[in-house]
Amino acid sequence: MNSENTVGKLDKAAIRAAATSTVEEGAVSSGYQGDREGIIAMLNEALATELVCVMRYKRHYYTATGLENTSIKEEFLEHAKEEEAHADMIAERIVQLNGDPDFNPRTLAERSHAEYDESDDIRAMIKANLIEERVAIESYRQMIEKIGDTDPTTRLMLVRIMQQEEEHADDMKDLLE
Repeated sequence: MNSENTVGKLDKAAIRAAATSTVEEGAVSSGYQGDREGIIAMLNEALATELVCVMRYKRHYYTATGLENTSIKEEFLEHAKEEEAHADMIAERIVQLNGDPDFNPRTLAERSHAEYDESDDIRAMIKANLIEERVAIESYRQMIEKIGDTDPTTRLMLVRIMQQEEEHADDMKDLLE
């Protein structure tokens, strides 16, 4: 038999049988190799981090004063919206993995990798945001490393979020110069 005829062929019957036997698992197929509970726990920490970042950027947006800071305020608002989009993606992925996204405000700060900031000085705000973006980048890098190839969908989502966090860090660095 020619090997070209068998390369790339999938066992459709086995795929269908597995898909129909575990329909209650939703998006999690029988071939899923990730530590689902561990990944959900990491994602809930990431969710808390993104929510704290939204609140920090929003506070900075509303409390930064002076006409000379208008463009910086707009940057803070844009980042807040992007951090909220990250939180939404993470919450959706948690649900896809049959988990519950944890939005509990009582435990948000302790679950977050990033910190809230109450600076009043514009340079201190920018620096705080830069530091917390760097915290988020390293947190995502470690999550991506831990997940490895076991959950390609979550890994891809985290890589995309980390890429945007790197852009945010670059923006904050540029504002400090």
